[in-house]
Amino acid sequence: MVSVTPKARNIEITAEGLQEDLARLEIQKQALERELAAVTAHLGSVQRALSALQALMPESVPPAPAARPADVVAEVPATAAPAPVPSADEVEDGAGAGDADRAEDGSVPGDADGSKAYGKLTEQILAYFADAGNTDVRARDVASALGRDTDSGSINAVRSTLDRLVGQSRVRRVGRGLYRAAKR
Repeated sequence: MVSVTPKARNIEITAEGLQEDLARLEIQKQALERELAAVTAHLGSVQRALSALQALMPESVPPAPAARPADVVAEVPATAAPAPVPSADEVEDGAGAGDADRAEDGSVPGDADGSKAYGKLTEQILAYFADAGNTDVRARDVASALGRDTDSGSINAVRSTLDRLVGQSRVRRVGRGLYRAAKR
């Protein structure tokens, strides 16, 4: 029988913990890369729309300089091959992007007039609390109701937004991890 020394066992435990951390960090990295790709695509479409609108504006208003998507992406460290950036049409259509791909970027299917709802997480959460009434809910429950419970990054985006809304007194924190609609 082979006896394992306490040091060897500690090394094994540490290695197992690091492997679990590595797997979790890889998933988080992928989620962040998807979010960056969506934000970059949205930034490009907003810049194109702004340029078109500025062309229609009177000459007296100078155009405001804006960062190009390449400038923003260049600041991200290139530790691995970047995720492919979907075109603006793909982001708007949701083509090639499942719910997990849209988890944190705030994009949801368009409303009745066909426009894209991008970055509407705050509004979605406030609408949820308007329907929830005087009920205590957890961030995970809010994320689930909004279809954003696909990974920890999506749930953390909801938590961050809830914390911001608590700071703005638009939502109340009633206990550890419990939220309720603010009294009006």
